[in-house]
Amino acid sequence: MRETGPVRRIAGPDGLPVWIVTRYDDVRQALADPRLSLDKRHSLPGNYRGFALPPALDANLLNMDPPDHTRIRRFVTQAFTARRTETLREPIRRTADELLDAIAPDGQADLIASYAAPLPITVICELLGVPAGHRRDFREWTDALVAPDPTRPEAMKQAVGGMLGFFTGLLAHKRAEPGDDLLSALIAARDRRADTTDDATEDRLSEDELMSLAFLILFAGYENTVQLIGNATLALLRHPDQLAALRADPGRTAAAVEELVRYDGPALLAIRRFPVEDLVIGGVTVPAGETVLLSLASANRDPHRFPDADRLDLDRDTAGHLALGHGIHYCLGAPLARLETEIALTALLERFPRLALGVPYDELRWRASTRARGLMALPVRY
Repeated sequence: MRETGPVRRIAGPDGLPVWIVTRYDDVRQALADPRLSLDKRHSLPGNYRGFALPPALDANLLNMDPPDHTRIRRFVTQAFTARRTETLREPIRRTADELLDAIAPDGQADLIASYAAPLPITVICELLGVPAGHRRDFREWTDALVAPDPTRPEAMKQAVGGMLGFFTGLLAHKRAEPGDDLLSALIAARDRRADTTDDATEDRLSEDELMSLAFLILFAGYENTVQLIGNATLALLRHPDQLAALRADPGRTAAAVEELVRYDGPALLAIRRFPVEDLVIGGVTVPAGETVLLSLASANRDPHRFPDADRLDLDRDTAGHLALGHGIHYCLGAPLARLETEIALTALLERFPRLALGVPYDELRWRASTRARGLMALPVRY
């Protein structure tokens, strides 16, 4: 498709028409084009079906353009800078070691369930101040949204209801008993601005926006990193030469994460977009209001940008990869996702020098999802 029809109208998974963009240059340019809106109100009637989220969870950054996007993102940008994230290195490593301690005597494990999933959910919940008892529920709700089970159509509705009740209760609890956590800080900032009497409303959050922001941080902060850790581990196990090179020089792990995320990142597609006017992409006119999907996976395997792109090469210059986005919608939690993946791989390879796949590759099962590129399970032995 990159060579013969890099901007093409196809039937999406739900049968509705979408435009898919597959070349690196076109995808990168489109990611930063303000004429491609994330706001669903720019979609033609009947042209798009997305998550059926209530307003209290739907008023999030994945559905917004500036100036609302700018206003809300400003609230949390400082919490996810590389410098601030680096202060989490020790607690992340401690959590990783505890999880590996728990499975070490067994000699085999499902690395998704026992390591790749609990590590980021623990980190993001501690950052937000979410009580430990609710973390398993949130994992199940997230799975129901990202990879819905067609045999259980009621599961997604139940997940949405569960999350709405959870976040409503959590915000009430944090208001009554604030802690030293990001969510308490966001609530305090929101309430402080809401109490002002001047006209400077540009920095205020509505209650729906506050709840939606908490939902997005928890949802994205967990989901993307699970796939990053799982996909990266699998890629290394399937490329023993690259694994051996990384074991020989663990100091390269942070740089290796960039190639691993380019090679098999957590998102096949960027969040859908809607042209606010007829728009030419890659020489093709896409009508206003139609749905546009930008293929991050295809762009990152474009040989015109990354020579021999289908090969995992930890020495590759990965500058400009699009696995975590580009432009104003670049992944807010990218520094945290990178750090967690670096620490997860470092701890795993240090602890288990004979780590190997526990089943043949062709027996692995991938999630039935266009939203998240990830494994159902990753059986390993060590």
